Amino acid sequence: MIWHQASIENALAALGSTPQGISNEAVMDRRTKYGLNVLQEKKNKPAWVIFISQFKDFMIIVLFLAAMISAYAGDLTDAIIIVVIILLNALIGFIQEYRAEKAMEALRKMSAVNASVKRNGASILIPSAELVPGDVVDIEAGNIIPADLRIIDAHMLQINESALTGESLPVQKIISPIEKQDPPLGDRFNLAYKSTMVVNGRGKGLVIATGMETEIGNIARMLQVEELDTPLKKRMAEFGKKLSYIILGICAALFGIGLLKGEEPMKMLMISISLAVAAIPEALPALITIALSMGAKRLMFKKALIRKLPAVETLGSISFICSDKTGTLTLNKMTVTEYLEIDNPEIREAISPFLAAISLNHDVKHTAEGALIGDPTEIALVEKAKLLHSGIIDKIGTLLPRVAELPFDADRKCMTTVHVYGDKFLVLSKGAIESIGANLRSSSGELEQFAVEWSARGLRVIAFGYKIMDHLPARIDYASLEKDLLPAGIAGMIDPPRMEVKQAIEQCRSAGIRPVMITGDHPETAKAIAEQIGIMTPGTISITGIELAAMPDEDFRIRVDDIAVYARVSPEQKLKIVRALQANGHFIAMTGDGVNDAPSLKAADIGVAMGINGTDVSKESADMILLDDNFATIVNAVKEGRRIFDNIRKFVKYIMTCNGAEIWTIFLAPLIGLPMPLLPIQILWINLVTDGLPGLALANEKEEKDVMKRPPRPSGESLFADGIALHIVWVGLLMAALTLGTQAWAFQSGREHWQTMVFTVLSFSQLGHVLAIRSEKQFLFRLGLLSNLPLTCAVLLTVLLQIAVIYVPFANELFKTQPLSAGEFLFCVSVAAVLFHAVELEKFIKSSKKN
Repeated sequence: MIWHQASIENALAALGSTPQGISNEAVMDRRTKYGLNVLQEKKNKPAWVIFISQFKDFMIIVLFLAAMISAYAGDLTDAIIIVVIILLNALIGFIQEYRAEKAMEALRKMSAVNASVKRNGASILIPSAELVPGDVVDIEAGNIIPADLRIIDAHMLQINESALTGESLPVQKIISPIEKQDPPLGDRFNLAYKSTMVVNGRGKGLVIATGMETEIGNIARMLQVEELDTPLKKRMAEFGKKLSYIILGICAALFGIGLLKGEEPMKMLMISISLAVAAIPEALPALITIALSMGAKRLMFKKALIRKLPAVETLGSISFICSDKTGTLTLNKMTVTEYLEIDNPEIREAISPFLAAISLNHDVKHTAEGALIGDPTEIALVEKAKLLHSGIIDKIGTLLPRVAELPFDADRKCMTTVHVYGDKFLVLSKGAIESIGANLRSSSGELEQFAVEWSARGLRVIAFGYKIMDHLPARIDYASLEKDLLPAGIAGMIDPPRMEVKQAIEQCRSAGIRPVMITGDHPETAKAIAEQIGIMTPGTISITGIELAAMPDEDFRIRVDDIAVYARVSPEQKLKIVRALQANGHFIAMTGDGVNDAPSLKAADIGVAMGINGTDVSKESADMILLDDNFATIVNAVKEGRRIFDNIRKFVKYIMTCNGAEIWTIFLAPLIGLPMPLLPIQILWINLVTDGLPGLALANEKEEKDVMKRPPRPSGESLFADGIALHIVWVGLLMAALTLGTQAWAFQSGREHWQTMVFTVLSFSQLGHVLAIRSEKQFLFRLGLLSNLPLTCAVLLTVLLQIAVIYVPFANELFKTQPLSAGEFLFCVSVAAVLFHAVELEKFIKSSKKN
């Protein structure tokens, strides 16, 4: 049954119902067949499964083996430290993954608690979960629609469906069939949908679908999908896989070489384990999590609330922003932007017929605080009246009191009020241009010409007519009041774009990001706004949901990159748009505020919900919430995301260079006849303290000057692109050469402190490295030490900690170190400084080549 095409009689017959409802026996049979009117939830993974899954990573397994072998060899200190690191990383991962998905729970909360239904000819109040197809439900202003309904009776019935369809204005409901085969949800005026809100009037509805078979149930079904991996997760997974193979190969090679040289197997096993510990960046997962958390905190001050931490980095990789129109790109407030009034000497008051009409012909109410409540269109007209003639508006209702009215209905498309006007009566009529035009004494070509022009620009046009009557007719009806009117004027209104949006869209384009409008609103309105703010540009097109439905998937995938505006689209089509763009290799940010946006918010690489006007469902499905509902805030978030990704690359470069130096040092030392240069606990100290503290402070580094003037990074681009891999290799080798050179000199010269000197040179050279890589283009003296004060403090603290490890007796015993003489200490600092200058020289060479 196509419900919107069916007559009331056919709809009732199809469900075996009557205007007085169904019997209790029929209810029991249908509940068995259809079940309860509730949304089904997807079963979540148990907490223990999520926790255990944190230990599946190969690097974690290697660390576990290292801890077990260290414990077996009697080195409990190393074993305990390694286990603590493993548990901390697992805990961080568990907390992030355990965030329970609450979108389904929010959908359930939106359901009506109770419903007034007719059973056996009597009206009773029941929980909405007990409704079945065929029930007849009473609905009135303030009710939440409890199921999908075919309207069978309507009196001034208006329903706010914006959360489901994206249409910003309440929808006037009708009872007659609709001939169109497959109109969009927003154009099915004789249907009402579960979880939408009745804002005006009353009526009755025949239940045609319940539970998961409703439109909101269909959305709930679409929400039950696995979340996509973020770009950072993909890059880190690839990085971990490659690193694992490298570690296995190097450890196996070192173990084999040692055995061939006649070394003891246990000794070589411990050396190999030390090498694995040096190679694994234990601090990296924690550093990335903390960096993302710090980015999320900064975004909070910029009115963007991050729900899922990886979203911070993902923002920096997006290439398309698919944005809802209402409330995001626009103010979500109807505003009269154009008007034309026609004066007439018959009106003696200091006000024109047009101003009288917009001031009196409405049902807007004032709250105690002075706010206006009512239909958004009427509110816009009243606010315009106050702007045009504030002096008389507050008292015009007393001067021209209302004595009769004909309410708006969908057939006439107009509303008429009658007011006392001295010893006569003033009739004011408001409605669609075609309705008012048909009731005028003579044609008004001027008004119609303006109406056509404004409509083409996406404005909603309201026309006004009036007449003066000596006496009220005996019968107050449409024929007696709404004929032979004089034109009073017309008003054009629209939900205008936010002032800052146009500049934000320009910034998006300069950053290589394509903004796209996806809305449930009317095509002309959407296109007009898109052209005004710069979303529609030469070479881009707009399409409707009907056109999209008729387009084959492959054709759509080919054309999707050129479409800038989608109007009157369904939730399924929003998903289709997002997935088509993703199939073309794009990273997608989807913004939205309604229930209808939830599936696409979840399917997108990053979902962005509205904090002010957004529904709970959209917020729970999103990765980020805009606290000010402002599209421009997304641009700030993108900038922060790119900054975070750049900084993540910096401390990946920093940590992997340092770990590479440790690998080369440990691997090459036995090959050139030197003893084991570092102990496992010294390696862990370097990885956690010397690497960790400065690496963490790199997250505070300011963005590069061109951060919003470069295109998004390709989705398949490695973390080691742009010369980072080469940097890691050559700087790691240089650091190892400086360290091994110090070892060879100190060992050959018979210095007892040679291992402490090796430990110190490696630590301090890493600190010089972190200062040099703060920027890929600017030198440290231009950046200044105070431009990233946390990093400067972290380096100073690490220097003090390293000095403590060298000179404090307790630390000497724990880390197997010995105090250095002043000369030895200065020698270590001087050798380490060589690396800082070498990395600064690299910047100079790169900039010279570009110039």
